[in-house]
Amino acid sequence: MHKNWILKSIPPQDKIDSLSKAINISYVISTLLIQRGKESHDDAKSFFRPTLDGLHDPFLMKDMDKAVERLLKAIKNYEKIIIYGDYDVDGTTSVALAYSFLKRLHTNIAFYIPDRHKEGYGVSLEGIDWAKNEGAHLIISLDCGIKSELLIDYAKKIGIDFIICDHHLPGENVPMAFAVLDAKQKDCNYPFKELSGCGVGFKLMQALCIKQNIDLNILYEYLDLVAVSIAADMVPIVDENRIFTFYGLKKLNSNPSLGFKALKTIASLSNEMDVKSIVFGIAPRINAAGRVEHANDAVNLLIAENDIDANNYADVVNQRNRERQNFDKTITLEALEMIEADENLKSAKTTVLYNESWHKGVIGIVASRVIEKYHRPTIILTNSNNKATGSARSIPGFDLYEAISSCSEFLDQFGGHKFAAGLTMPVENINPFKEKFESVVSNILTDEMMLPRIEIDIKINFNQINPKMFNLIKQMSPYGPLNMDPVFVTEEVYLSNPARILKETHLKLSVCQKNSQTFEAIGFGMAHYYQILAVNKPFKICYHICENNYNGNISLQLIIKDIKVV
Repeated sequence: MHKNWILKSIPPQDKIDSLSKAINISYVISTLLIQRGKESHDDAKSFFRPTLDGLHDPFLMKDMDKAVERLLKAIKNYEKIIIYGDYDVDGTTSVALAYSFLKRLHTNIAFYIPDRHKEGYGVSLEGIDWAKNEGAHLIISLDCGIKSELLIDYAKKIGIDFIICDHHLPGENVPMAFAVLDAKQKDCNYPFKELSGCGVGFKLMQALCIKQNIDLNILYEYLDLVAVSIAADMVPIVDENRIFTFYGLKKLNSNPSLGFKALKTIASLSNEMDVKSIVFGIAPRINAAGRVEHANDAVNLLIAENDIDANNYADVVNQRNRERQNFDKTITLEALEMIEADENLKSAKTTVLYNESWHKGVIGIVASRVIEKYHRPTIILTNSNNKATGSARSIPGFDLYEAISSCSEFLDQFGGHKFAAGLTMPVENINPFKEKFESVVSNILTDEMMLPRIEIDIKINFNQINPKMFNLIKQMSPYGPLNMDPVFVTEEVYLSNPARILKETHLKLSVCQKNSQTFEAIGFGMAHYYQILAVNKPFKICYHICENNYNGNISLQLIIKDIKVV
């Protein structure tokens, strides 16, 4: 599929020169920093050397003082506390952090994760009733609760207080909980709005430590959980999230919790972990527990206190991930076959597919897989409790939530944001919804939006690439949303040797410009370019730069994202 290359704007030359001079860096690195909002010596210093002292005062968050007061009252009176969280990575890491830390101070504590298939997302009636039967008077909800107004009213009527720790956008009415911790509330003055759910849980524990003079280093032992939540939930890796991720990765690599240690071993994650290896190595396994069976297995892994429990639960979630992969592969093939067999579906600007037998736990993944082939808003539906329930995924630049809102007359319920949503409707409404959704999207979606985008930071020549430059690029990590691994474009590129195909799928190149050194490059899944590349014919590439360690020999290598023949 043709890709649209979008070159970011280059900052004013005087700003580039000023920063280059202030910290003795090249034009390229200075440009990358300014594009990321780092324009001064102090900005660059805090960016390259994040410190835990840079974390914000948790009491700046609305209701934090009330939340800590209520939590201390529960601890003093030995009340039963329930830690309640969602079944995905952010939810389970949140629960593991709050439960493990509070258990050091208070033993009358339990956790609850809703069953994805029976209860659905967020706070549930079953969960509140379970807490009541357990004798609880306080529930701390993590990564959920901000839209559970009626259920939290119900909890209050039966004598249960709620402390909500959430990071999702509130609705028109904020639940009348005892305390609501969510920086996205309009009247919350907390300076950073993009914490993960686990990050909000961390801030509550941080405030508790400050109030009780507890050594914060004890809490910092749980930063690997926060880093995993940030990577998996794809929140921006800037501000506090950058600090959390930086130190969480240090913990994950040097002294991980027993659960992560066991998971790294069973998943053969022996190299140094970064955000990408969390996203593709750790997160799918934790997620799979709740997708296939129950997410309690994931929490039990993350709170394990001995190697035997950690290894047993790591084995369980790894097996669940294998099952998830099988469901994912089978359903994705069936979905793509449905599109290929129907000319109307192939030519549409949306994809809406329904099969009553598809597994509810993987339909969001399948929607993302379908977008990889057909770059357009996609909804995958299955049957649950005699209703059509589904996951929707979008493409950059298109507000999926608004489009679904325009079709709300066909829906029982829906929720989400610009890029992802969930929805439920009567089965008989699928076709009218599908027609309306296609109509709404067609009126908004342009041909350009339907092309995959590659954002490019800067155009460079190969002679600007050297070990010093790459060392600074490494220090700009951890990479993720709003701080992505830099993408470069180089023109007038030639093959110094004929191209090769690896494993029938990947493209291996040796590339150079005239009068430049030669770089080894690899394009994963790009074997289809083999026929159009020829020695002595120029082309241009966009790429990341990485380090290749082969038998102890370290060299710089280019990871190609796309190729355009001149």
